[in-house]
Amino acid sequence: MQSGRIGEHGFLADGRSAALVDRAGSVNWWCPLRFDGPSVFGRLLDDDAGHWSIHPDDEFTSKRSYLDDALVLRTVFTTRGGSVALTDALALEPGARGHEIGLRSPRVLSRVIEGLSGEVPVRLDYRPRFEYGRVTAYLTGHDGHIDATAGACRLSLRGDVPLVGARGDATATFTVRAGDTYGFTLGHAPTYDSDPPALPDAEQVVANAVAGWRSWADLHRDQYRGLYRHEVRHSAIILQGMTYRPSGAIVAAATTSLPEQLGGDRNYDYRYVWVRDFSFTLQSLWRAACPDEANRQFAWVARAMGDIGDEQVPIMYGVQGERDLTEHRLGHLSGYADSGPVLVGNDAWKQRQSDVLGEILDAAWLMRHYLDPMAPDVHHLLRALAEQAARHWERPDAGMWEARDAERHYVSSKLQCWTALDRAVRFGSRLGCRADVARWAAVRDEIREAILTRGWHERLGTFTGAFDSDHLDASVLMMPLVDFLPADDPRMRSTMSVIERELSHDGLLRRWDGDPAGFVICSFWLVSCLALAGEVDRADQLFRQLTARVNDLGLYAEQIDQVTGEHLGNFPQAFSHIGLINAAGWLTEAAERRAAAGQPRQPVPAGTGRTEGAR
Repeated sequence: MQSGRIGEHGFLADGRSAALVDRAGSVNWWCPLRFDGPSVFGRLLDDDAGHWSIHPDDEFTSKRSYLDDALVLRTVFTTRGGSVALTDALALEPGARGHEIGLRSPRVLSRVIEGLSGEVPVRLDYRPRFEYGRVTAYLTGHDGHIDATAGACRLSLRGDVPLVGARGDATATFTVRAGDTYGFTLGHAPTYDSDPPALPDAEQVVANAVAGWRSWADLHRDQYRGLYRHEVRHSAIILQGMTYRPSGAIVAAATTSLPEQLGGDRNYDYRYVWVRDFSFTLQSLWRAACPDEANRQFAWVARAMGDIGDEQVPIMYGVQGERDLTEHRLGHLSGYADSGPVLVGNDAWKQRQSDVLGEILDAAWLMRHYLDPMAPDVHHLLRALAEQAARHWERPDAGMWEARDAERHYVSSKLQCWTALDRAVRFGSRLGCRADVARWAAVRDEIREAILTRGWHERLGTFTGAFDSDHLDASVLMMPLVDFLPADDPRMRSTMSVIERELSHDGLLRRWDGDPAGFVICSFWLVSCLALAGEVDRADQLFRQLTARVNDLGLYAEQIDQVTGEHLGNFPQAFSHIGLINAAGWLTEAAERRAAAGQPRQPVPAGTGRTEGAR
């Protein structure tokens, strides 16, 4: 049995790492040390890279859901002889609640199968493969559990049924009758300088994980009171699951090298933290979580950047602030659906991407009330970034889509340099003297004129992706979102119309002509722009189309095929869920403005019900 499609996976998290489980009950991805650590189950990228499956040993159908407000997955298998429920959870520290969840998680994956009706033959296959499938461990059984140790990694598996091991694999077959419950706990620990893996009771792990996740959700239940509350709350929980809690950093995705196009070569490792996403992430946390979560994000980026001078600003980091993310290929893995290469690391860390300057200053402006008084290190960082924008805005760069062929004068990069200086001017004397502010304002206005002149294509009637270019790019939809131009400005209305006509299909918007699939956050940017332009009904219709594109667990990948609807790219994708939250916020504000103006408001449901869980 091969790994399921990208969109058929569920997402588990413990504040340090993530596991992906498909509809057939197979754990096909788990990097227990941390999000960007080596996998022990990697079948997502190669059938021989390890997995752990539990499913009926007979023909079956499956239906699954998250338990309400918890990243705990329940899959119900139905066979001709009966039905069973499999519940999967990554363990949280016992008793951890609220903002404490994920700080000291024990690196444990627990699975509980219970009989619901009749009797069902069940098969368990345990096939750990360390270091992305490079290493097959020896399995030894003692004291009621099976140990797998090789190199720097060891796993211990304990279960309520005996397992038979041979050459790195273990199996079990057993019958589950109505009322039966069987638990399995898998613990990880480094081979050296560590205690043995923890092996807590599986049912207790599940119960504690449910209580922990729900305690976090309860803290933020009333934070967002706008439209589509269920979808926003669910996306906020997904973002929390993608947070490396010891540092507060949010990874872009839980996976590496899932292809943007089957058979293509645009495969990248997204298990890192992009400064580019920073402002949008803070906006989404501000709307859907609470200032505490946003504060943690800002504290993380300030620590990661350190003392910035005139050197090139790093655009991405490891989850603990590491800078060197040098990329290398895992040639022994065939890749998802034979779509290699499989990469670890991401050489984009070396690139110049000028938009990061605006991302950080925009985030600081959003949090300005929490930065008063401004700490000396934050003051130095923001001032240094403003100075870089003023001095270097005319340089070409790799752009927000991280082009690897050549640097260009991307409009989105110039736009964010404008944003950096605009926010610096708004800070005024809190950031610089009168002469500084005047100089920043002059350069800001110079950038604005350049964008309006060289970024606008008169014949096409649209802003384009780069200066003096005729190539369309959805990134220019950020202009109204950073207050560069009103969404109802004739140039923006024309741009929105051209981009939607040329790049959109059935609600999914590609980044550029030739992009293999719709890019989810770009589609939500269009929702936001329509809402800001006063086209609330159109924006709402598009929002509903997009929320219908999630998988059955309410998860988005990075991209979605415009024809087949298949999820593509790394999964789940934080940027996609950030886009949903922010678009719902813009849509809510637009609807409120329309209501205040006395215009009729169309009824909009609080949730579509696609991701409602079970108790």
